[in-house]
Amino acid sequence: MHGRTVRTLEQLDGVVWFRSVGQGENSKIILLSSWAEALESCQSVTWKNVCLEAANQYRERLLERNIERYRKWNEIVREVEPYAEELVKKKTKEVVQNNNLPESFIRRVNFNIVGLCMECEYADLYPPGFSAGLAYWYMDGHFPCGWDGDFPEGKLKIF
Repeated sequence: MHGRTVRTLEQLDGVVWFRSVGQGENSKIILLSSWAEALESCQSVTWKNVCLEAANQYRERLLERNIERYRKWNEIVREVEPYAEELVKKKTKEVVQNNNLPESFIRRVNFNIVGLCMECEYADLYPPGFSAGLAYWYMDGHFPCGWDGDFPEGKLKIF
C-alpha cells in the first residue's frame, strides 16, 4: 500500500467521525436532519448510481493514462480493502450501536473509504476526486449520503 494511502487512513483515524451529524450550514450541500433521512438517502438508487458513476469516471481516466497500472486495480483493491474495513468497523461501531444502524450503512461507508484508498493509490496518475471529497465530510464529522440533481452537477447530501 502506498505511503499516501497509509497517511490518509491515519488522518481519518485521528478524528471522530459523525460528531457533527445534522449540524452546520453550507450552501454547496444539502444538510439532512435525521438518521432515518440519511439512511433513506444512502440506500437510494440515485446515490448508489452516483457513487458508481464517479468511480467509473475515475477508472476511465486511469485507463487513458496507464493501462498497465489500471490492470492492477483489482489486486490493489484486495490489498487496501482489509485496512479500509478495519478502520470503518472501528469508526462506525459506536454510532451503529447508539442508533441501531443497519449493515447497509457500514457497507456504504466502506465503499466510500475503499474508493478513497484507490484514489490515493493512483493519485500520481490522476488526482483524487469524488471519494476524497466524501472523505472531507467524514473528517468534518458528517455522513455524506446522497445526491440531488444530475451528476456531476447537483449537490451532495450530508447528515
